[in-house]
Amino acid sequence: METKMITYQSPLGLIEITGTEQGIVSILFSEEQAGDRVPLDSDIVPAAMKQCLQQLDEYFKGERMEFSFPFDFAGTEFQKKVWHALTTIPYGKTGSYKQIAVAIGNEKAVRAVGMANSKNPISIAVPCHRIIGSSGKLTGYAGGLWRKEWLLKHEQTMAEKRKEKAGILE
Repeated sequence: METKMITYQSPLGLIEITGTEQGIVSILFSEEQAGDRVPLDSDIVPAAMKQCLQQLDEYFKGERMEFSFPFDFAGTEFQKKVWHALTTIPYGKTGSYKQIAVAIGNEKAVRAVGMANSKNPISIAVPCHRIIGSSGKLTGYAGGLWRKEWLLKHEQTMAEKRKEKAGILE
């Protein structure tokens, strides 16, 4: 299956989106400047990639809390279980490796969950940034801890604004 790559200029820097006709293979932060990429309006850009780009844009504008474009995960069955479990952590909330281990039915696999989390190829949409240490401190993030902190604050701020707009008090 042929992969295509497009880039998105986010508030956190350049993001490279790679996908196929089946779905999104990766969403990764890039430290490089955009080079030659397939133009978004090209007929050869898969629909899933166009959806992904639109949904990322909506996410950064605070208009989207969940992603609905198709994923095309490439990993072990265990990794895929962990990545799917990550998508159950609600927007604006955080979880732990232990919670994910319990969610996939393997409570003792905390370290293996941590390793799978670190290999997540679909940043933001598969929200590995929502995993924090059991002490409540931020733990590693492939995109850099400053990005993880920004993403968590962004989601918490947008969630609070939605509650205020809806008149919900906690």
